[in-house]
Amino acid sequence: MTAEPASGAGADAGVRPAAEASTPASTPASTPPAGAAAAAGVPHRWRNLLTLTGVTAVDSTEGSVTATLFPSIAAALGLDNGSLGLLGALGKAASVPAGPLFVWLAGRVGRRAALVASTSLGGLFGILAGFSSGFGWLLLLNALMAAAVNGGNPIANAVIADSFSDRERGRAAGILYGVTSTVGSALGPLLALLTGFSDGWRYAMWAIGAVCLLSGLVVATVYRDPGVGAAEEQLADLDEDVRERQRRPVTVRSVLGLFRIPTYALMMASRLLSGHLLILVFGVQFLASERGFSNAVAAVVSLPFGLGYLAGTVGGGFLLGPVDRRWPDHGRAGYLQAAQVFFAVAAFFGTQFHYPGGIAPYCVFWALMGVGQGLNPPVNRPVVAAVVLPELRGQAFAVWLSVFETLGWGLFSILAGRLAASLGLQGVFLWVLVVLMLANAVLLGALHLTYRRDAHRVADALAERRRLARDPG
Repeated sequence: MTAEPASGAGADAGVRPAAEASTPASTPASTPPAGAAAAAGVPHRWRNLLTLTGVTAVDSTEGSVTATLFPSIAAALGLDNGSLGLLGALGKAASVPAGPLFVWLAGRVGRRAALVASTSLGGLFGILAGFSSGFGWLLLLNALMAAAVNGGNPIANAVIADSFSDRERGRAAGILYGVTSTVGSALGPLLALLTGFSDGWRYAMWAIGAVCLLSGLVVATVYRDPGVGAAEEQLADLDEDVRERQRRPVTVRSVLGLFRIPTYALMMASRLLSGHLLILVFGVQFLASERGFSNAVAAVVSLPFGLGYLAGTVGGGFLLGPVDRRWPDHGRAGYLQAAQVFFAVAAFFGTQFHYPGGIAPYCVFWALMGVGQGLNPPVNRPVVAAVVLPELRGQAFAVWLSVFETLGWGLFSILAGRLAASLGLQGVFLWVLVVLMLANAVLLGALHLTYRRDAHRVADALAERRRLARDPG
């Protein structure tokens, strides 16, 4: 990035004010038939989607493997809940600069090369983490692994936005995150089986490092970049060099200008209140320390959680289309609110009561929490993509996912680890997984006032780009 002047969603020559037209906020204005047809058939989009599942599966697995293995790591290294919180928090803190850095790198060397670098470095650090001689080395190498693999996530989201039109992004995001979470959740119990061996957690770290390296190899050989803005219905039938000439440079000022987009600012604030992320860090430890299950048995809930997440993401992605058609101006905001409430209710009954019958009742509630968490990606990614110009989406996702989500996750991890000593994990879960999620639902209600206007502003800017391309005089 440079320091040249620009701004956020409205940084385009001839951008008109937000339209007060009757077209749905979820569909671009002035869509040409040729552009709509081209946007629906971006080359290699499904192959790229399947390829990116490997990148995001690494991200998902990296985020859960340490928490899944932590009871065994704690026993081997003499650690407590505070150490688990520190592991999660430092890993996320290291990811804060990684997302913007890898997006910047993608702008210099291409998105494929940046994705290969992200997964390969993650694999290297994961393998080295398995050789850690003490908690200090594990803390450092786990943080570096987290930073590397999380750095590819914003790029993957930007590629999806460039591969699928607005009306298809929910379905694509649902499939992407559903498949990746299922892979990660299935790997969790398998990796936990290794804890039955002496130093089995080390074998698990080596295994996740190998998965990272394999993902990088797949990206290097299979991935084909669609080009920035390739799936915008106003621009899809234009040549890539024309789209590139019309793009504004990504500058420091233009990235800071993202926060002047009301919908984007609301999504940032909501990410800081996304308490459901804590279940991935402390869920297995909660069942082991406060419900008396062994590490291997407690880790079983990862599978139903992943299956629930799959149902939420894939089902939510297909549900978004009818929601957009039935409530074009308010459907996405209402959908997001309902997802937060659903998770809070499932978390209340899943974590605040003791149930007989072994691990089975907890598997049911973990599956429901997976559904609640999975309902979010099919709508929140399209919401962000709809209110940000194509050339800024990589940085928008980097700030949102790598910075704000990371800050929220890290803050929750540290506070939960410290408060668990006085409140217990059950008390922490009540405040973070239930009360905070309900507060998040209330905050997201403001999208009813902002989203339609912001989406139309971007659609109008793209329509103006098309007009200038067809009639430069």
